[in-house]
Amino acid sequence: MPNQTLWITGASSGIGEALAARFAASGANIVLSARREDELKRVAERCIDVGLDTHQVLVLPLDVTDWNALPGATQTVLDTFGSIDLLINNAGVSQRSLCKDTDMAVYRQLMDVDVMGQIALTKAVLGHMLERGAGHIAVTASVAGKVGVSQRTGYCAAKHAVMGFFDALRAEVEDQGIHVSTIVPGFIKTDVSRNALSGDGTAFGEVDDDIAGGMDVDECAEVVFNALKAKKREIPVGKGKEMAALWVKRVAPEMLFKITKSRK
Repeated sequence: MPNQTLWITGASSGIGEALAARFAASGANIVLSARREDELKRVAERCIDVGLDTHQVLVLPLDVTDWNALPGATQTVLDTFGSIDLLINNAGVSQRSLCKDTDMAVYRQLMDVDVMGQIALTKAVLGHMLERGAGHIAVTASVAGKVGVSQRTGYCAAKHAVMGFFDALRAEVEDQGIHVSTIVPGFIKTDVSRNALSGDGTAFGEVDDDIAGGMDVDECAEVVFNALKAKKREIPVGKGKEMAALWVKRVAPEMLFKITKSRK
């Protein structure tokens, strides 16, 4: 992607960091956003190590729940690189708590970060893309956006909402030159469970066995990179049994409901 600009949120770790490094290796200009500036600087160095010049990487700290800051951040990217060719909405937080034990504030935080923040930044960037008649918007959804499982009521709700919003957005803008992709990861080896919210809003602090046995994050990034280049509308990525759940949900939903009931 020489001379094209990628803006990725949630870029300080996990899938976001791996995607930033993979796109950096392709020669793209990279905008790195997340709340932790020190970690963004570390990821920026990784991008430079794989071949980018320093002027091709912009560290832009950002909290996607601060909606008022998003138009200004968008203008900063445009002032720096002139265009935004691909926006990857990757900021997010997961959950590990039963509904009965979960504070309403935790549900609100999940929705604000995982849904409303993605929508707000997309709206901030969309006008620029529509004006150009070109652009690509992606979002990191989840298998949890199609399958409901225990201890993730808020997370599953948020990811279902993300899938619905971006599928609907695609229907609105695809004929105007804007591609929309939903990335649907299964279990990927990241800190997603360690950073997940418990019922009281504190960090869960543990790595799930499913996450520990998941797909390598750089392998995940390679799959997503190639699918985004090919303008795939939906991008499932993973290697475990959870990926089969996407198919079972379509053809035998009652079977899937029995399986998820037994999974704690």
